Amino acid sequence: MLVLLPPSEGKAPSGEGAPPLDLAGLSLPGLTEARAAVLAELVELCAGDEEKAREVLGLSEGLRGEVAKNAGLLSAGARPAGEIYTGVLYDALGLATLDAAARERAGRWLLVFSGLWGAVGVTDRIPSYRCSMGVKLPGLGALGAHWRGPMAAVLPEAAGDGLVLDLRSSAYTAAWRPKGAVADRTATVRVLHAPTRKVVSHFNKATKGRIVRSLLESGTAPGSPRELVETLRDLGYAVEAAEPRGAGKPWSLDVLVEEIH
Repeated sequence: MLVLLPPSEGKAPSGEGAPPLDLAGLSLPGLTEARAAVLAELVELCAGDEEKAREVLGLSEGLRGEVAKNAGLLSAGARPAGEIYTGVLYDALGLATLDAAARERAGRWLLVFSGLWGAVGVTDRIPSYRCSMGVKLPGLGALGAHWRGPMAAVLPEAAGDGLVLDLRSSAYTAAWRPKGAVADRTATVRVLHAPTRKVVSHFNKATKGRIVRSLLESGTAPGSPRELVETLRDLGYAVEAAEPRGAGKPWSLDVLVEEIH
């Protein structure tokens, strides 16, 4: 099983005194060349004109310090991605509080999409950075388009013949959309407030984090979207499923939540 996660805008600090990034040591080595290209341009951009960098990255005045952080990426300490990414989804997921078996599954199952790295595993060591998938770098252009080719070459092999649970936000789906047989084994999830049938961002993210945690703790690895529906129901979630019309399209699952928390 492969679980695709969005990153978080906010991130924990890089590891003080920790070894710097080893680009060649990250998961999905087929992305190394594309990662190196984004990293080099991002560092060069942020080491130059600060105002231009802020404009390109879409940073407010209050986030001016993120430019300097990006400029120092090559020498900054690196920590596991699961410790760098923070925010509602990752708080609910609570990787640090999982038992050893569940953490081992997280290392195998979870991929976090990123404008800078393409996608990384939660055990991959990265520095803290700021670069969303919506950024358009002066040289490389739109990052969603930059990643599309490398992802298409690498992700189907990573997915293998198992389930793909796609929990990414829309900006990150631009980098890779499952196709063909992989799409047939893919399920996307919305979280709806049951009384209103509306998506509310905060509990949408929190519930997705809880769903991933539940799967990791249970040790259950459903092999298809249909099996995922049954597994989630067994774990106590109210799920409605829409089977795709025709081959090569993902399933759509709605998880219904009574209370917003």
